[in-house]
Amino acid sequence: MLKEFKEFISKGSVMDLAIGVIIGGAFSKIVSSLVDDIIMPLVGLLLGGADISNYFVTLDGGKYATLAEAQEAGAATLNYGVFLNRIIDFLIIAFVLFLIIKSINKARALTKKPEAEAAPTTKVCPYCKSTIDINATRCPNCTSELK
Repeated sequence: MLKEFKEFISKGSVMDLAIGVIIGGAFSKIVSSLVDDIIMPLVGLLLGGADISNYFVTLDGGKYATLAEAQEAGAATLNYGVFLNRIIDFLIIAFVLFLIIKSINKARALTKKPEAEAAPTTKVCPYCKSTIDINATRCPNCTSELK
């Protein structure tokens, strides 16, 4: 069983998957930084200087200036600003992956050689309309001589 596991883990596809997961984690951090440090401040500026990650509703009815204050006080909160940040993260990641896959597919289409059409191996008898071998000189169905 240990030998089978070693064989499975050393296959190329498993290693490719592991590398993809690691790169995906690093890419996620970059996108999160893009959203949190660049995009959301611009959105906040458009919304009158508000930090969207501080948009929340306290479920106990208390009033807090920031989400951090509410969480420090132990208040139950509905953090819809953080949720909006995560949605924007997801949309950016999905869009970038879409662009990457689209460019990979385009590159594959450019490098793919068109397959030559195979020469026909059959023909139709002009008399009985049955399908026969291309090299036949007489139809095996109606026995007509072919030209």
